[in-house]
Amino acid sequence: MQTVVERELEMQLVLSPERSIPVPAKLVYRADDPFAVHVTFHVGSDAPVNWTFARELIVEGVFRPCGHGDVRIWPTKVGGRSVLCMALSSPDGEALLEAPCSPVAAWLERTLRVVPPGSEHEQLGMDDGLSRLLAPAAGDELWLGKPAPGQDTPDASA
Repeated sequence: MQTVVERELEMQLVLSPERSIPVPAKLVYRADDPFAVHVTFHVGSDAPVNWTFARELIVEGVFRPCGHGDVRIWPTKVGGRSVLCMALSSPDGEALLEAPCSPVAAWLERTLRVVPPGSEHEQLGMDDGLSRLLAPAAGDELWLGKPAPGQDTPDASA
């Protein structure tokens, strides 16, 4: 069974210091993709805008500025309320969004209960996959330098 933690909320797209517009958004975390968070913005176009980035960015970003490049996140206060700022940059443009801290923090806390930090790799089944990949198979002895049945081995004293 796949565990999914979702939260719909309204963010503010900052157009200028004096003006912003509401943007419906959905935060999604899937246990089968444990290192990532997915954010979908409904900006009034035919298709929503999707962003995927490291969960670790939000975990750190609720406490202090973090990230560089395409995704930067930091906490601040706007009009006396705590918000989480997300600066997103792509070849198509840039956006600064503000999300209310409380619902983001509550959603993030739920993701951390589903997959605690440091245990993400356990969700990927990599150990099982590596075990199957590295398990000896029929014919492996030929590749490991062991002679095939019926072949002579060189004399070690020669």
